[in-house]
Amino acid sequence: MNSKIHNCLSFKYVLIKKTLLLIFVALTFNFSLAQNKEDNTTPKPNYRAAAKFSPTNLGKLVHSTSVRPHWLKNGNRFWYQYKTTDGSKYYIVDADNRSKKELFDNEKMAQWLTEMTKDPYDAKHLPRFDFKFVKNETAIRFYVTSTEKVDEEKEDDEETEETETDSTETKKKKKGKPKKVNKVYHFEYRLGSNSLTLLDNKKKGKEEWKKWANIAPDSSIVLFSKHYNLYWMDKENFLKAVKNEKDTTIVENQWTKDGELYYSYGGGSGRGETNESMKKDKDKRKRVFGVWSHDSKKFVFQRTDSRHIGELWVINTTASKRPTLETYKYHMPGEDEYYKTELHVFDMPSKSRIQVQLDTVKQQSVQVYRERLKKSSYDDDFRPSLLLSKKGKIYYSTISRDRKKMDICVADINTGETKVLIEERFNTYIESRPLVLFNNETEMLHWAERSGWAHYYLYDTEGNLKNQITKGAYHVENAIGVNEKTRTLYFSAHGIPKDQDPYYEHVYKINLNGSGLKALNPGNYNSYGDMADSNAFFVSNYSRVDTAPKSELRNSSGNVVMQLEEADLSQLMATGYKFPEPFKMKADDGITDIYGVIYRPFEMDSTKKYPLLEYVYPGPQTEAVNKSFSVRMDRLDRMAQVGFIVVTMGNRGGHPDRSKWYHNYGYGNLRDYGLADKRHVAEQLADKYDYIDIDKVGIYGHSGGGFMSTAAMLVYPDFFKAAVSSAGNHDNNIYNSWWSETHHGVQEEIDDDGNVKYKYMIDNNQSLAKNLKGKLMLITGDVDNNVHPGGTIRMANELIKANKRFDFMIMPGQRHGFGSMREYSFWLRADHFSKHLLGVEASSVDITEMNRDKPKTKS
Repeated sequence: MNSKIHNCLSFKYVLIKKTLLLIFVALTFNFSLAQNKEDNTTPKPNYRAAAKFSPTNLGKLVHSTSVRPHWLKNGNRFWYQYKTTDGSKYYIVDADNRSKKELFDNEKMAQWLTEMTKDPYDAKHLPRFDFKFVKNETAIRFYVTSTEKVDEEKEDDEETEETETDSTETKKKKKGKPKKVNKVYHFEYRLGSNSLTLLDNKKKGKEEWKKWANIAPDSSIVLFSKHYNLYWMDKENFLKAVKNEKDTTIVENQWTKDGELYYSYGGGSGRGETNESMKKDKDKRKRVFGVWSHDSKKFVFQRTDSRHIGELWVINTTASKRPTLETYKYHMPGEDEYYKTELHVFDMPSKSRIQVQLDTVKQQSVQVYRERLKKSSYDDDFRPSLLLSKKGKIYYSTISRDRKKMDICVADINTGETKVLIEERFNTYIESRPLVLFNNETEMLHWAERSGWAHYYLYDTEGNLKNQITKGAYHVENAIGVNEKTRTLYFSAHGIPKDQDPYYEHVYKINLNGSGLKALNPGNYNSYGDMADSNAFFVSNYSRVDTAPKSELRNSSGNVVMQLEEADLSQLMATGYKFPEPFKMKADDGITDIYGVIYRPFEMDSTKKYPLLEYVYPGPQTEAVNKSFSVRMDRLDRMAQVGFIVVTMGNRGGHPDRSKWYHNYGYGNLRDYGLADKRHVAEQLADKYDYIDIDKVGIYGHSGGGFMSTAAMLVYPDFFKAAVSSAGNHDNNIYNSWWSETHHGVQEEIDDDGNVKYKYMIDNNQSLAKNLKGKLMLITGDVDNNVHPGGTIRMANELIKANKRFDFMIMPGQRHGFGSMREYSFWLRADHFSKHLLGVEASSVDITEMNRDKPKTKS
């Protein structure tokens, strides 16, 4: 009986065991199927596709995308270079005669250069030219460096060097063997001729004087800074310095004696200089920036006292044998002290000076208005900075520290007496554009956003408003020119056509009385107009993110004079490139239109579910949304090729090219203001496109985008799953006061004794460190003197205190843009999102995509 029971139990046990085993196998099989199904719907990272579109490779595929006219002084003429897959060609355009010709025949130029330099050239492979028009613009001159080696030429007074012996006797000894350098050819080509002339074999000088000399418009006197004071020399001595900077016979004249570091008359402020280099260069001549009167008799210098401003430091540990320290003044938001500004007027004939009557106690910024540089002068070697007025007046603006009060002022250049012409007041920050003076200095154009939109107002020079010129729900960007005879204003603007993207820029004209508004280059494109000094013609470059860029010449009536160029994208398209797609969605309020662009993998499989990446830059001075075709793809198109849907979009509080309401939406809430829109638009995109996996949303950005991407992870921790934040200003309490106090706001408070204090309160990212749920990577350059690495380090510190896992990378020796390590940062970003959103981790120690195409040279 017991035996039978035992056998029965044994049988049941075996049966149960086998049943459980079958169930386990079935569950395992089903789980495996489910896992395989998930793997089949998630794309695999395609690093090879991303590597194809590196900046280096793109430089081989796409060349010129716009015409940059070099306007000449005679007539409405310009020349330009344009490069295609057939090489570079150079053209000269005469707009008056409606003609476009090659500046020279490439084949003939290649032949002449080959014969004269003995280096081989052909029509597609000419050297890079830097032309200078001469002989009343009938000829061009340029330099070509050959491969032939010759002895370096020395000036007569540099053939020997002096040495001091132990007996203090000065002896001269010959220098060593002459240094071998590449032979230089200086050529001249007369336009339309059939030959090339060799002028000489003297190389173009280093022109070290350009680093320090501020030359008067009539070249009679040269100003510079030395030991933080103002110095001058006459033309004769300056010419000696041009020939040989170390000529001991040069006579220098000291003008001021009260200059010192951080309260100087030019000569640097420590920004970008190491403490060691400042000591080494302390006796060198340095640049003094300022503005000249048109008759060369007066020089207006803006002197800033920052001695009381706190210092900041970065250390470059990779610069040399000993790590170098860089010390510089850096004003942080909310600090009581502020920069103190003075306006000095130096008189050349009498060597005297006066000060403009400024309130130096009031905390404010000062800007002196300058005459706009003529387009035909852009290529000139000598471009003096001139006052806006030719009649002994200094036009300038002051803006209060809280940026809510702006005054347009004028001062007498001889006495310094000043008066206010125009006052602007607003409850958020005030922005501005250069003042335009015309009609024999009896009228001026003033740009303001007082109506909630940016427009131009016509004033007389006594400060009386004559009329508003432009008006309506659109944003005027800039005055391009004024035709005084026809009383016409030419300007650029956004948002006038209501049926297209409001960010698209166009050129317009309007009568100064506000009538006759007309678009001069209409079309559903973003454009940029480059107008001649005569205002008679302009070059219009136009495209969208989904079109090939084109360039044309138009006249002041808006008529097309000639088609100039269309970008050659043939090699790019041969790689499988596909244009991105612009889109329009609603903001989180359900009302405001948000404009963006979606970038997809070129080899996209619509049956798969792709993680969504948002590339962000919140502004408020701009938005990271391309409006024109661009070959800068490393942050957008290229990231998409790894295996993501990448989008970039605006947000309320972003770009200034819309209403002031839109632009100032984030005022007082500089951390969170744009995040709801980023989340809401992503959800709308996922509803529209089935292939977007809304459960896998990543976000990344640089600088302000680094700040925003980390904030998104902490404010919406269940929505954003991964982020890469580089060079982020995570703690705006230690970012520069101009940006923080302008766009977030600073409160001016006056106590009972009349003392002014400034209260600044802003939310930072590190206060939310405990909220982190997703996968965050922080990156910073260790010598970033713009967004100090301390901001990122403070963020890391709070994450560690909150016991959070995250990735942290320092870019050694790099400034704000990461310089030579920018490509490396791209692959860090690709690795991070591939691991956490695609489920594939890069395991190789080498970044093979960076190494694959590098030539393997012998060490």
